[in-house]
Amino acid sequence: MEVNEITGKILTAAYKVHTALGPGLLESSYQACLKYELVKAGLQVEVEKSLPLVYEEVKLECGYRLDMLVENQVIVELKTVESFADVHIAQILTYLKLSNKKIGLLLNFNTKSLKNGIKRIIL
Repeated sequence: MEVNEITGKILTAAYKVHTALGPGLLESSYQACLKYELVKAGLQVEVEKSLPLVYEEVKLECGYRLDMLVENQVIVELKTVESFADVHIAQILTYLKLSNKKIGLLLNFNTKSLKNGIKRIIL
């Protein structure tokens, strides 16, 4: 499946979840509902996927976890914050580098309109 088709399905599902639940819940609530919608849409989803840190000959299983990896191509990081901070963008950029993935979606469900809580990150 093409990456733009995958991201389109992710955003459609995210809008559906946000419309039904609105802002103000815990990140884990949105994560469970978004996973449900993505699986229902026929996408393969890994939740809380561990991400090791590899530096030269050192491999650390240091507990980094992707909120979601969809179709082994798109990293989805969920937030429930007032607004995105530079550290949120740095986090997903680091995850993209460590995992050798190219596309990430940063979704903030704590917004009145989800369209104001979406950032597409390309490495």
